[in-house]
Amino acid sequence: MDFGIDSFAWLQQALFEGVLQPIAFGLGQGNLLDKAYEGAGWVVVGLLQIAVMLTVIGPLQRLWPVEAQPDRQAVHVDVLYTLIHRLGLFKLGMFFTLDYALEQGWGLLRSQGWPTFHLDSVWPGVTDLALVSFFLYLVVFDLVNYAIHRAQHQSSAWWALHSMHHAQRQMNMWSDNRNHLLDDVLTSLLVSAVALLIGVGPGQFVALVAIGQLSENFQHANVRIWFGRFGERLWVSPRFHRRHHSVGIGHEFEVQGRKVLGGCNFGVLLPWWDMLFGTADFAQRYEPTGVRDQVEQGRNYGQGFWAQQWQGVLRLMGRA
Repeated sequence: MDFGIDSFAWLQQALFEGVLQPIAFGLGQGNLLDKAYEGAGWVVVGLLQIAVMLTVIGPLQRLWPVEAQPDRQAVHVDVLYTLIHRLGLFKLGMFFTLDYALEQGWGLLRSQGWPTFHLDSVWPGVTDLALVSFFLYLVVFDLVNYAIHRAQHQSSAWWALHSMHHAQRQMNMWSDNRNHLLDDVLTSLLVSAVALLIGVGPGQFVALVAIGQLSENFQHANVRIWFGRFGERLWVSPRFHRRHHSVGIGHEFEVQGRKVLGGCNFGVLLPWWDMLFGTADFAQRYEPTGVRDQVEQGRNYGQGFWAQQWQGVLRLMGRA
């Protein structure tokens, strides 16, 4: 564990000193070096995630694929989304805009006497047990992400953006970050606000996000894998999550012959919330993925990055 932490710190420092620090000084932004150092950490995490995807998840897709994926261009677009997020471009934009405003606002509240709260301090002794503290925050964040995910499927306006994620007919390990940028901005702000409210440390937050993202890469992979009757109820598997992406199943309910927004299997890491709130579907089938109106009515969700972003804006405005 110590070797891993030391190696990560060395890579972060090397990237910061060799690349980001000179750029910051060159742009006259030396006052933002702390943000640049934090950004270097996110880039290192992203590079490690991509390495695991290529060396572990990729071979699994080739060994046990659910389906053939002849449209390579569709997959290449998903790769672009992943690189934008995992190499820090999206984070960079958030760092210097909305995240910065959120932190400034939180700092103002604390200066006015708003207490600093740490969730893991509620139970005596938990803060001294790093793994217990980490698991506590993981469970809380997963509940928050479950609530966000259900809202994405039940709000017509939010679904107009989130449906782009579901429009991938060839779901693969790169599909996790295939989201509308407005959807990502809103989700990122909500998660960051919760992190501030419950007192998650910067290092813990990076680790929580990193583990979650890598698990979601595996969940979206084109692999015929499930975790068994018991394991399926402990952690979200590729089969469980594929059910969420299945055409007309994962994003709709039928009520008296009428299709309404809803769906099943909203859990991001843990299927517990789906089991608790009655949205779990453990059917052991691998259905085609996509959105019903895309498949049945030919609705256009865009082919390339900018086309997909633009179609999302048009759907949000009710013009597509």
